[in-house]
Amino acid sequence: MLPLSAARKASLMDKVRPALSKGRLGEARAALEQVLPSEPNRADLAFQLSQICYEQGDREACLRYLDRAVELAPNQPQVTATAIARYRALDRPDAALAALDRQIAAEPKAIKPRADKAHYLQLLGRFDEAEKLFRALIKRHPNEPELYRIFLASKKLAAGDPLLRAMERLWARRDLSDRQRMHLGFALAKVMEETGQKAKVFPYLTRANALQRKAAPFDSAAQAREFAAVRRAQEGLAPAPPPEEPPALRPIFVTGMPRSGTTLVERILGAHPGVTAGGELGHALKLAYGHFGAGEQMRPIAQEPPERVAAFAAQYMRLAARDTGRSLGAITDKSILCHLIFGLLDHALPGAKIIVVHRDPRDIALSIYKNHFVPGTHRYANDLAEIATAIKRFRANVAHWKEALPGRLHEIRYEALVEDPEPQARALVAAAGLDWDPACLDTQAAQGAVKTLSVSQARQPIYRGSAQAWKKFETELAPFIEAWGEEPWD
Repeated sequence: MLPLSAARKASLMDKVRPALSKGRLGEARAALEQVLPSEPNRADLAFQLSQICYEQGDREACLRYLDRAVELAPNQPQVTATAIARYRALDRPDAALAALDRQIAAEPKAIKPRADKAHYLQLLGRFDEAEKLFRALIKRHPNEPELYRIFLASKKLAAGDPLLRAMERLWARRDLSDRQRMHLGFALAKVMEETGQKAKVFPYLTRANALQRKAAPFDSAAQAREFAAVRRAQEGLAPAPPPEEPPALRPIFVTGMPRSGTTLVERILGAHPGVTAGGELGHALKLAYGHFGAGEQMRPIAQEPPERVAAFAAQYMRLAARDTGRSLGAITDKSILCHLIFGLLDHALPGAKIIVVHRDPRDIALSIYKNHFVPGTHRYANDLAEIATAIKRFRANVAHWKEALPGRLHEIRYEALVEDPEPQARALVAAAGLDWDPACLDTQAAQGAVKTLSVSQARQPIYRGSAQAWKKFETELAPFIEAWGEEPWD
């Protein structure tokens, strides 16, 4: 291959920015891939190619170019930050931890890089290493409440642990910001329950939830309009005919309310040798909104050109394959809000399976209220009455799709699953289109990071410990129970 002239390289590079601005990723990639061999030591070109390949869904090329960028510029902050995110997302834990260590070395006094590493070790199930890091961080920064909350997601404190006394002293301070008090309130509520101080749990929770609600208000009427509009937009969609041949990659959508047991169901399926657990991929609804209009602006999909529906399906499958590292077999997608677009998923993705997880609403409500969610997500979670409304909306969506898609939804009850796991797991595996494998009952052996609030429970065998937990707090749950009204619990 003849070397590129300076003029030719300049001409190719001039094409990159306009192509990217118009979304022509393939054109930009082609230009950069022509230039890179003649500029093999330019980390910026390798880095830009890794970004493009990631957006295209080309996992292998993304990692290849990212590895090269890291090799050439290991201490460049943007390269390091992106490497952490990509290696974590694409299941390269050793590379992610190495990048985190470089970030820590570059910012030795910063809290966040060390906290990020400790949290990632939690997700990997390396709890002892995470605890060592968190305790060292808290000793150095005892007035940072978020450290306590994240650490305690996978740790139970004994009643005499010095951290508990430190948290109570911190709570008594009057100069805490709303954000700090919110994090500390969730942490203290968890410790109070675990150390048997039941009367103190809800006072902390009530304050923490009120502060989070203040920071991220919830518009219930807007959510109701969005859900109704998205359902209407899917009217008239015909179920996809069975594919002539099974698709090479087949998604299994697992949905339910937060804290309903979807993680356990995914771990059962993910333990099957023919399945890769994808976690909350988050692509389906985002792509649906991008292709057909967001929320209340969603257009009737049955009137859209078939090519647009096909493009939605193809893009979803590319991104799902990228994030799971699979091009063959079955993958799970535990994205909570997929229940909004079951009609589209059934129409656009032949061979896809849909699993819906149900749980006693009182246990769901209690668990939601006890947990901190990423700001801006699950905004209803900070008010017990709004949680009741949210669960009812979810159930209404499920009822709608059961009628619209007869026989296409497999429903499973969390309580039945933990009470008698094997028959429920067998029915679940069959509904997912799989042959039974005994490994599905060995959920704690499943590999990979746990991207969920259930970070410690997911590493344990199937157990009944959290069933009917609401009974301990029946009085405190009165606003939820009143808002639920006369509707049956199950």
